[in-house]
Amino acid sequence: MGLFRKLARTGIQNIDWEMTPEYTFGTFESWGGRERVRSKNERIYYFFIDAWDDEPKLYLMERGIKHARVVAEIQAPMEMLQQCVQEQGKVALFERTHGINDPLKQWLIANVIETEDESRILLIETEVNENIMATGLPQPDEVVTVDQTVVLPQGPEVLSEDDVASLIGRYDFCEQERNPQGRFRPVLVDNGDGLTVTDRVTGLMWQRGGLDIMSSRGIHRELERINTQGFVGCTDWRLPSMAEALSLLVPEKGKTGQYLHSCFSVEQPFIFVQATRNPGGHWFVDYKQGRAFWSSGTIPGGFGRLCRREK
Repeated sequence: MGLFRKLARTGIQNIDWEMTPEYTFGTFESWGGRERVRSKNERIYYFFIDAWDDEPKLYLMERGIKHARVVAEIQAPMEMLQQCVQEQGKVALFERTHGINDPLKQWLIANVIETEDESRILLIETEVNENIMATGLPQPDEVVTVDQTVVLPQGPEVLSEDDVASLIGRYDFCEQERNPQGRFRPVLVDNGDGLTVTDRVTGLMWQRGGLDIMSSRGIHRELERINTQGFVGCTDWRLPSMAEALSLLVPEKGKTGQYLHSCFSVEQPFIFVQATRNPGGHWFVDYKQGRAFWSSGTIPGGFGRLCRREK
């Protein structure tokens, strides 16, 4: 049992062979699907294929209520992964994570589960950096000059795909799918509280961490709670607009594997924005892929990173 021995410290005892990425939201966020998850402490493990890059990769996912963590990469034969992806047929741009097929399941059982060989299992250590004090950014009392400031539109908005493309072009955002050579750059300053930074170009203060994965309704409930209690002394936090979320994109992936300054937590790879899609769906910004995308789910689930405009 190579997999379970290597992952013994995680407490993994079994794999859910029926779970697939498309089932996860109904199971863990809306509670409208499979009903066997009864506790926030319960964890389910399943394999999935990430096909966003040129070569697909096979991962082991740990999932729970409002919890998602990639535990390990499994080095499976590339031809098997490619065949599994090809079986998906033509899919939308935002649907590039897939469940495994039966040949991959049988290969995993023989070569990863029921074997003493651990060489195909690459553990992924998640870096949690929500409260790192040193950011390498200028401090609040340092003089920082910017060539030009801009006030970006706020939400809520209803945007078509053409609207998003137009928005990206108007502000020259560095979006990997529609405008990878974009020249917009944030100029971030560390606020010295370990929790926020401010962009001197847009005048926006941002959470360095953010909110865990939950439904849109859950995100808004949490936002209301945060503003009732206050966060770093402020009570006017909100979800960013599409333009505001895109303004944080940078042209190259940083050491955290996201198109985002490394002062931000890796725990929020894609975030809600205050924009719905015309004719249907909800818009997000994905910092791992450096792009805007939409979800057609009736109860969309995602992470949150809040912002506010400094007075």
